[in-house]
Amino acid sequence: MKAIAIIPARMSSSRFPGKPMIKILGMPMIGHVYKRVKMSKTLDEVYIATCDKEIYDYAESIGAKAVMTKDTHERASDRCAEAMLKIEAANPADKCDIMVLVQGDEPLTHPDMIDEAVQPMLDDSSIKITNLTGEITSQHDFENPNEVKVVVDKDWNAMYFSREPIPSKKKYKGKLPMFKQVPIIPFTRDFLLEYNEMEPTPLEIIESVDMMRILENGMKVKMIPTKHNVKAVDVVEDLAVVEEIFKTDELRGLYL
Repeated sequence: MKAIAIIPARMSSSRFPGKPMIKILGMPMIGHVYKRVKMSKTLDEVYIATCDKEIYDYAESIGAKAVMTKDTHERASDRCAEAMLKIEAANPADKCDIMVLVQGDEPLTHPDMIDEAVQPMLDDSSIKITNLTGEITSQHDFENPNEVKVVVDKDWNAMYFSREPIPSKKKYKGKLPMFKQVPIIPFTRDFLLEYNEMEPTPLEIIESVDMMRILENGMKVKMIPTKHNVKAVDVVEDLAVVEEIFKTDELRGLYL
């Protein structure tokens, strides 16, 4: 089984323009993500997919393989699908079995997280897609619309994703099972293409969560708990939090 990762990145983020190139400890954020994902033992190759020449040129400057994509994509999965097909067209030998989408605003990604997300697909060929999930430990994060919440069934398949706090605690006084989506998302190659042929669905649009398209079409998203605690950079204010975590990060010395 051949597995690759594609890191989609663009400069025109509505919440934080120019985010991929913002520096953390002197290195652009997209560089941190690439260097850390590249450490995964599961992956055969890692690519950066972008519509911006600034990001493309930076990727090449650090020895990363980069793919230029259209600037019209609204979803990261669309950009990854275009990049994957371009990679295959350039060299059919690079055709993969699994494509792992790793968001470019996760500078604390640990390479073990790639292994966690992919291994269930290697063990069970019926699984077409997984998402990592982590426990939400604060009420602030539970209510933060930038954190995508998820509720799961007893087999750890997703039941619903939302930017709202779910499940509700209005009539429950005990400890809630509060989980978030961690955006390391392996697709089988063929399912990525199938997914991108599907029309966007009503709840996907309402929640602004790609995975709802799969659930609304009656399919399963397998959720995999991760042992790693990560923090995405969604808005400028997140930088200070991430920089503080980096002070004790175990990987930074391996590539900085």
